[in-house]
Amino acid sequence: MTAVDPKKSLDAYRAKKGEFRILEVPAMQYLMIDGAGDPNTATAYSDAVTALFPLAYTLKFESRKQLGIDTVVMPLEGLWHAPDMESFTTRRDKSEWMWTLMIMVPDHVTRVMFDDAVDAVAAKLAKKKQDSPALRSVRLETLHEGLCVQTLHVGSYDDEAPVLDDLHHRFIPSSGLGMTGLHHEIYLSDVRRVEPAKLRTILRQPVARIG
Repeated sequence: MTAVDPKKSLDAYRAKKGEFRILEVPAMQYLMIDGAGDPNTATAYSDAVTALFPLAYTLKFESRKQLGIDTVVMPLEGLWHAPDMESFTTRRDKSEWMWTLMIMVPDHVTRVMFDDAVDAVAAKLAKKKQDSPALRSVRLETLHEGLCVQTLHVGSYDDEAPVLDDLHHRFIPSSGLGMTGLHHEIYLSDVRRVEPAKLRTILRQPVARIG
């Protein structure tokens, strides 16, 4: 059995508090699902989370069974955007937010494995007379962000605004860069077990060099 923890091997999952770092993020494969609304209150958000993790764990177990590869289930991640990006930094109007929730899965996970995992989770739920309204909306997709800037935020999600403001309006322009892709967050902490002041979140912004 081969044990794999991408968080320890991939530079894209490394960040330091108080440091904005420019890096090249490789193409990676994710379980993805789209939605919109305040993550604290939108039913679609909680439905998405409860659809993603059973799939990720099913793929973990199938990878062990079929391939002899035991991969750590990766943390929840999110791509975020809004009609007015100031809703992230100054107004923090979460009702305007649109998101794609994701969990990274290794390249050895195939389309067939993914489809089988969706069917397996659906069958388990059916036996329990339960349903996951978001399960069939999850997709397997590759994301290649390329050149990015990222940092580590420690604290409540609601305290991210000053860091994002500094990133968007100071560091990126002063480095001869412009923002390109969607704001990306990687939730390294389990919000159910870690107090808000100690939450660790990687904040990432895809960029391009100007000029």
